[in-house]
Amino acid sequence: MSVQTSDAVLARMMALHPKIIDLTLDRMWRLLDALGNPQNDLPPVIHIAGTNGKGSTQAMIRAGLEAAGHRVHAYTSPHLARFHERIRVAGDLISEPDLTAVLDECYDANGGGNITYFEITTCAALLAFARTPADYTLLEVGLGGRLDATNVIDAPALTVITPVSIDHQQYLGDTLAEIAGEKAGIIKRRVPCVVGPQQDAALAVIEAEAARHMAPVLAYGQQWHVGAEAGRMVYQDETGLLDLPKPNLLGAHQISNAGAALAALRHLGIASGPCEAAVTQAQWPARMQRLCKGPLVDTAPHAELWLDGGHNPAAGDAIAALLKDMPKRPTYLICGMLNTKDIGGYLRPLAAHADKLFAVSIPGEAATLPAAETAHAAESAGLTAVQSDSVQEALSAINALDSNARVLICGSLYLAGAVLRENS
Repeated sequence: MSVQTSDAVLARMMALHPKIIDLTLDRMWRLLDALGNPQNDLPPVIHIAGTNGKGSTQAMIRAGLEAAGHRVHAYTSPHLARFHERIRVAGDLISEPDLTAVLDECYDANGGGNITYFEITTCAALLAFARTPADYTLLEVGLGGRLDATNVIDAPALTVITPVSIDHQQYLGDTLAEIAGEKAGIIKRRVPCVVGPQQDAALAVIEAEAARHMAPVLAYGQQWHVGAEAGRMVYQDETGLLDLPKPNLLGAHQISNAGAALAALRHLGIASGPCEAAVTQAQWPARMQRLCKGPLVDTAPHAELWLDGGHNPAAGDAIAALLKDMPKRPTYLICGMLNTKDIGGYLRPLAAHADKLFAVSIPGEAATLPAAETAHAAESAGLTAVQSDSVQEALSAINALDSNARVLICGSLYLAGAVLRENS
């Protein structure tokens, strides 16, 4: 008799709907009702939406809450190397037996009905969270907010909206205001909403939606402020000032992500010590992650090897700013992207900071942009570019050019996941 595995159940779930993304909540409500509505039995929920910085902000909030002694559930997507990364139960990644059990239960309760992979796996996460005691639940939106599968909590303790920018236009709208409206769909009646730095058009939409729900707004530049000062980070709100180390997650954009996390933690009454832990102890893979060991590192042992999963123009701007501030060193990009992304908008900011780009297709990903098209787009963005058959081949070629180079593998979380699996 074969042993059931989570991978086997997940594979069956992929066939339950013809589309990967189909934004509506009707199927969620149906399955949750069949499961006994576990979303109503969760510890206090912090719901996080936004285009950039959701995962980093969630990681910092979790680090702060755990440093304060709290047990925290956390749900995020996509995963990088293993599905289990999406579901953290009371501080620990969900175990294989528990994951298999809740996935199988959701599959049976669904009764063969149409439901997307993300929807049914979100139900599984909520079921696991409802059955394990904890103090808080952190839910990261998958796509948008208003019709996202995570938007099934009637009264969260807090909502958070990180910076909104243009992305996923085919699902969320063509303008910044339309996209902000979808993100603001997580705002609930009288529930405070922490708002990270926003462009004016996005902020206006978010504030209007908050006013409609009588939801207090805790906005960057109004109710709280954060910035770098003398090599440190200074945060201030109506309760006082925090003089903290810079975030251990690299990049100037992490200052504002840390600010949003601190605003959330301070609203929850978390003390200054755990707030410092939020910015110094958070871990979030594939966000300017330095790779220091593994087979890929062995290929270029003297190189400085980095991995980042950012994939839209705002991410390109953030990475460019970080590369600009790094010590000068020959810099090469290994890039693979999905065919749904604005590759030109992503690469143009990077052109001034890279000597050459090696384009790859994302292994095992049907929606990958072919390496040839990535190389062509890179040339159009002002980069010298060539194609490679794999990250390993590209890294070997870079090592032959300059064994002491800085190498950034970038362009997609799916590529980052493939790299982490290959380098494990």
